[in-house]
Amino acid sequence: MSNYSFFEAQKWAFSYVKKYRLEKAAVDLLLCGEMGYSTTELLVHLRDEMPVEHWQNFRTNVELYCQGWPPQYLLGQASFYGMRLKVTPDVLIPRTETEELVDWILEDNGQRAQKVADIGTGSGAIGLALKSERPEWQVTLTDISDKALSVAQTNAELLHLPVEFCQGDMLAPLPDNNYDIIVCNPPYIARTEAPVMDQSVIEHEPHLALFAAEKGLAMYRKLSENILSYVHPGAKLYLEIGYHQGASVTGIFEHKFPSAEVTLKTDMYDNERMVRVIFE
Repeated sequence: MSNYSFFEAQKWAFSYVKKYRLEKAAVDLLLCGEMGYSTTELLVHLRDEMPVEHWQNFRTNVELYCQGWPPQYLLGQASFYGMRLKVTPDVLIPRTETEELVDWILEDNGQRAQKVADIGTGSGAIGLALKSERPEWQVTLTDISDKALSVAQTNAELLHLPVEFCQGDMLAPLPDNNYDIIVCNPPYIARTEAPVMDQSVIEHEPHLALFAAEKGLAMYRKLSENILSYVHPGAKLYLEIGYHQGASVTGIFEHKFPSAEVTLKTDMYDNERMVRVIFE
C-alpha cells in the first residue's frame, strides 16, 4: 500500500498543480481515471488508502500534466456524450462544445431513420454519439488518417456500435452518394493563430486535425465544391466552426448554394460555433 489515502493523494496533487497555475479539476480527472471511479465513488473512497501502484501512476501523471500533457492522453480516454472513448495523440480530444452539435442534429431530425456520414471523424465521437442515440440510423465514419480511423474502430467495438468505416480525404471515400445528413468538424484553425493557442494543444494534439489553409477555411470550401454529389434535396450538412468564422463559413455556402437554407447557431457561451445547410 502507498500509506497515502485518496484524500492525501488529492491534497498533494492540488498543491503540486497550484505551483504551475494549472486547473485543479484535472487532478480529480486523473484520480478518477486512474481508479475507474466516478466522482461520487471517489468521495466514497476518499479516506481509504490508495494502492501503491495506483499512487505511483497517479503521481507520474500529475507531473506529466504539469509538463503540458493533456490528462486525457495520459489516461488514454475521454468522456463525450455519456460515452467513454479511447483517445491517443493520433486524434483530437473531443470537446464538450461539440456535444452541442450532436444535440442540434438529434433535435433536428427526430427518430426517423437517416443515412449519416461523419467526415473527419477522429476518435469517432460525433458519429458514435449519433449511433448510440439513434440505433436505427445508418452511420459511416471517414478519416484521412489510418491511425485515427483505427482509434474510431476500437471505440465502435468497445461501445458495441455497428457503423461503417472508410479511409480517405473528406467526402471522397464515401461508398455511395445519397446521404440524409453529413456532419463535419474539420480542421479550421489558421496557422497564424498558433501563437495564442494553448501550448499543450500545439505540442500534443495532431496538427492534421487542427490547422487548415486559407485562414482556416480551406476544408469548408472543399466541402462546398463537392458535397452536391453526395446529398439529395432536403439533405442537411452540419458543421462545427471557429468562434470567429460564422460570417465567412455561411458566406461560402450562401454563395455556392443561393437556394439553400443556411443557419448559423451559437453555443452555450453565445459564440457562433455551428452551421447547418439544408439543400434544395
